[in-house]
Amino acid sequence: MSCLNDIQKALIDCEPERTISLVKTAVADNVPAGDILNKGLLAGMDVVGERMENEEMFIPEVLTSANAMSECVTILKPMLGEEERGATKTVLMGTVQGDLHDIGKNLVSMMMESAGMEIHDVGVDVAPETFVEKIREIKPDILGLSALLTTTMPMVKDTVDAIVEAGIRDEVKILVGGAPLSQEFADEIGADAFAPDANVAARVAKSL
Repeated sequence: MSCLNDIQKALIDCEPERTISLVKTAVADNVPAGDILNKGLLAGMDVVGERMENEEMFIPEVLTSANAMSECVTILKPMLGEEERGATKTVLMGTVQGDLHDIGKNLVSMMMESAGMEIHDVGVDVAPETFVEKIREIKPDILGLSALLTTTMPMVKDTVDAIVEAGIRDEVKILVGGAPLSQEFADEIGADAFAPDANVAARVAKSL
């Protein structure tokens, strides 16, 4: 269907107003909301993610596309069934205590949201005990821990340790990311996975 290809292209080309307008037109033309979401928007974000990984698109452009996607999903939500909505995973996201960086975390959140996940973002400079409290409250499938400074790397480990001590480690998968982190570090601290960038994070979260 050409309207779905047009939506996909507008999203990839970072044209938020055109993307939103095309989605509204498709809805008015009775195109199934599930098709608009899956064959138009999600297919477009897959390409955006690949281009970001290949450094053909950069963070400001990806954020523009992700924001457009988010607005379009808001338009479609009332028309989507629970199954089509695809919020199969709940993710708790936060930057660890002592670290005030949030661009990477926000981008990961948007890419995950674009992939149909439900995101609960607790912000930056989050203490281990707050993560424990939020896991008990929200019961997420995945916990995303972000650290952008080498000095806050130990706090990622402290957070994982606090979750273990609280007896809730088996209740959540832990995904870590940030410039100084690595798969080796994730293995050392007992996290389930590491992601080097936002697109990989969304892909890994789907597979956890």
